[in-house]
Amino acid sequence: MSNQPTAAPSSPAPAAGGRPLPLGERLVVAGHLSRTQLDVALREQQRTGELLGKVLVDLGFVAEEVVEAVLADEAGSRRVRLEFIVIDAEAVACVPEEIARRHHLIPIALQEGVLQVAMADTFDVVAVDEVERVAGVEVEVVGASRQEIDQAIDRSYQRHTASLEQITEEVLAHLDDDAAAVEQGQDTPLIRLVDQLLRDAIDERATDIHIEPEERVLRVRLRLDGMLRQTAVLPVRLARAVVARLKILADLNIAETRVPQDGRIGIQVGDREVDLRLSTLPTIHGENVVIRILDQSGVVLSVEELGFSPDHLNLFQGLIARSNGVLLVTGPTGSGKSTTLYTALSALNSMDRSIFTLEDPVEYRLPIIRQTQVNPAAGMTFAAGLRALLRQDPDVILVGEMRDHETAELGVRAALTGHLVLSSLHTNNAAGALPRMIDMGIAPYLVASSVNAVIAQRLVRKVCNRCSAPVDYSEAELTRLGMAEAFGLPFFRGTGCDACHQSGYRGRAAIFEVLVVDDAIREMVHKQASSAEIQAAAVANGMALCRQDGIQKAMVGVTTLEEVARVT
Repeated sequence: MSNQPTAAPSSPAPAAGGRPLPLGERLVVAGHLSRTQLDVALREQQRTGELLGKVLVDLGFVAEEVVEAVLADEAGSRRVRLEFIVIDAEAVACVPEEIARRHHLIPIALQEGVLQVAMADTFDVVAVDEVERVAGVEVEVVGASRQEIDQAIDRSYQRHTASLEQITEEVLAHLDDDAAAVEQGQDTPLIRLVDQLLRDAIDERATDIHIEPEERVLRVRLRLDGMLRQTAVLPVRLARAVVARLKILADLNIAETRVPQDGRIGIQVGDREVDLRLSTLPTIHGENVVIRILDQSGVVLSVEELGFSPDHLNLFQGLIARSNGVLLVTGPTGSGKSTTLYTALSALNSMDRSIFTLEDPVEYRLPIIRQTQVNPAAGMTFAAGLRALLRQDPDVILVGEMRDHETAELGVRAALTGHLVLSSLHTNNAAGALPRMIDMGIAPYLVASSVNAVIAQRLVRKVCNRCSAPVDYSEAELTRLGMAEAFGLPFFRGTGCDACHQSGYRGRAAIFEVLVVDDAIREMVHKQASSAEIQAAAVANGMALCRQDGIQKAMVGVTTLEEVARVT
């Protein structure tokens, strides 16, 4: 088995006298933390008595993964990404679940009498001693994210002992009796069936669950890495009962089946809460249900992990460091715009900044930042909220989406009066955002004066790390993909394995194009140039398109050329 370690941060020079730098200083030297943020965190640590790493994470200054990587590097332990590792069942059997949960560790391999254990706290010698005592073997420690470890524990220790098929048989045997019991909240096979469907989807890292009644079956499909995959086919007799259970969880009207309904479910998985957004739609065979899974542990809140190329990363960090102006992120639904915006906010988040958001819905909760849910039915629109928000003395404003003239104009005027405004817009490319704002009724001179940059992005599926292999494309294949210029370059493709369900892909990565609005682009906006003309000028000035960024990522094995062609 080949574990895939992540790159550990380079060790900074030791302090005077050869002693290693304290954690906070190491994070400052590595560029993960500003001196101001460290001062705030140290004051908070003195007040609470908590470990500095926990304080930094709780304040939102540094991602937990970054702190853990620095600590692992200090301990001389390499880091692993558990999502790319098939955990050895024999290794798991060496350590009781209670010990694994108490110390946040997971055994991952047993080779030649050495048990490899992934731990969140690689300095926990008490945990290591206890594992060595109960397992009776030598322990090798590697570092991993606490969230990944807890998810691996849920998967590896088989919390659900009965199979989906066994539970389905129980439900069918007691379906009539279960109907009343479900409404009263009693534990029944039906409740266990729905719980398992939800937990299996979360364990698989799905973004959406589709529960689809048909004439003879109830079909369950998960959206994994942007693609739908069927995971279960249940008897159609269960359709009404399953939907009723979900509607009870979401506090919806189970008697109303003729109109669409929307609701929210909060469930606990390990020590984290996962937010589920449920939508029902009447169809000829019954109510169709789609559930969006919002798992905060899966959101990237480190700029370095967004997947920017070095040039794009420098541009992005410079853009969010500006004190005013509009930064737009564009792309279709599901292209990762919210993740990019949230990551920008996380990088800006500090005690010396006032940050507000207007969102529909609020997908992830961030510390210190004031987040507001838009509610048009109550008169709380983006425009109304933005008007009120400007009286709250903000430094940075996130507007979830610029949907109409009023919201866009208020955002532009906020940027011109000294605020940094982050927002999203639905356009096909970066250049199209500028004419789109003019089409929404914003004067060209306001667009030219306020917009600092536009980032366009798409999500591509990543090549599975466990089964990645080099591939040679023929000239004919590349011509068919519209990438003849890539002939002779090295590329990779997943051959298919259990970790990726034989698809060759596991996880997703973003590809970007970053259009910085300079004087030449401003002049074109004043003249109301088309998006094609603006794009041509930007490319001539060195802007790389999403397609080119995708090809670069395919060359280093992040994705495949087929994926780049599919999304661009």
